[in-house]
Amino acid sequence: MYQRHFQLNQMPFGLTPDTAFFVPLQQHQEVLAVLKTALAAGEGFIKITGEVGSGKTLLCRKLLQQADADWQLAYLPDPYLTPLELRWALAMELGLKHSANIDAPQLLQLLQRQLLLLAAQGKKTIVLIDEAQALPDDTLEALRLLTNLETQQRKLLQVVLFAQPELDKKLATYRFRQLRQRITFSSRLALLSRSQVAAYLQQRLAQAGARQALFSRAALGLLSRYSRGIPRLVNILAHKALLLAFGEGKAAAGYQHVRLAALDTEDVQPKPRSWWWYGVGLLLPVLAGYAVAANSSWLQRLAAL
Repeated sequence: MYQRHFQLNQMPFGLTPDTAFFVPLQQHQEVLAVLKTALAAGEGFIKITGEVGSGKTLLCRKLLQQADADWQLAYLPDPYLTPLELRWALAMELGLKHSANIDAPQLLQLLQRQLLLLAAQGKKTIVLIDEAQALPDDTLEALRLLTNLETQQRKLLQVVLFAQPELDKKLATYRFRQLRQRITFSSRLALLSRSQVAAYLQQRLAQAGARQALFSRAALGLLSRYSRGIPRLVNILAHKALLLAFGEGKAAAGYQHVRLAALDTEDVQPKPRSWWWYGVGLLLPVLAGYAVAANSSWLQRLAAL
């Protein structure tokens, strides 16, 4: 790989969300501030939405990393669960042990008892659900009912939903009007601007130990254009461009490396055209010039007659 060629300590553009490579851009800091404010206020439902690859999972892990001492966190990365599976997943995250002898009503009682015990210890129980757009309808309703558990002072359970925009469409339906009204804080994770793409790349490369710029200015502009500001696509394109530069023995990736990386990457828009399109584009003006010259010569001969 290119790590030694570019004198890097580690690979800078992995797809696994790694908080060591978290870049505190404005929109990410704002969403984290909203989360902490809402959780401190004891609100029941908080919703964070963003496009695929916009960094929601990384934000979720960053929140887990920055948890306050009085938070009792339950993290559910795979929400495609039945209502009963959801209750068991939450119960085990809170320290209860699974038993086939416990039926659904008993499980609910155990959950309530455990939540009350944690509240008596001064703990705030917070469940973080990643990919929440995948929650089945019945499970989403069961989650709402769990947040009915409360003391006279506050809710026993707070829920943070990290989801793609598809969740908004689901919540907009009549069936989920009760849940929709319980979402007191909501934030949309914005994509990266052109200048932010450059800052994002620079910080990740610096974290990986880069000692010099590894992308030309033209390459940075093209990376922003093809990725549409989606961090995951920025990572994929940057990784492939550096691979191509490494294959050619170059000291940095240029415009051409990013363009070729985009040709080999799904979901890139606008998709760059293949080389033969550029050849046609260059040839057409030449052919047009010959045509004009030929017509002019023919007209001159006709006038001479």
